[in-house]
Amino acid sequence: LQLVESGGGLVQPGGSLRLSCKASGFTLDYYAIGWFRQAPGKEREGVSCISTSDGSTVYADSVKGRFTISRDMAKNTFYLQMNSLKPEDTAVYYCAVDLSSDYVSLSPADFDSWGLGTQVIVSS
Repeated sequence: LQLVESGGGLVQPGGSLRLSCKASGFTLDYYAIGWFRQAPGKEREGVSCISTSDGSTVYADSVKGRFTISRDMAKNTFYLQMNSLKPEDTAVYYCAVDLSSDYVSLSPADFDSWGLGTQVIVSS
């Protein structure tokens, strides 16, 4: 079971990035898949989550209206489209899967398997 993130980088404020998370070793059926981030000196926080069973989603208040989570079941991949990026979005972004539930959650403690992360820097 492996999750691999990609798509991070340096972007100017107001710009966009799309993060990808490719799962291997299992299929994304009936799980909750989440995106989290951790800035230097801060705790890891939930950004968004999607249920692969019914497509329900949840977003942190700080990203609502700017970020969109989605999945491509055929590719076993899910995405985080990030628009109108702000300097405070700078962090390492991680994807994770809750292997015991398909209920959406933003709590890192609910997730079992994690990728290694991809760095996002928003700066002019």
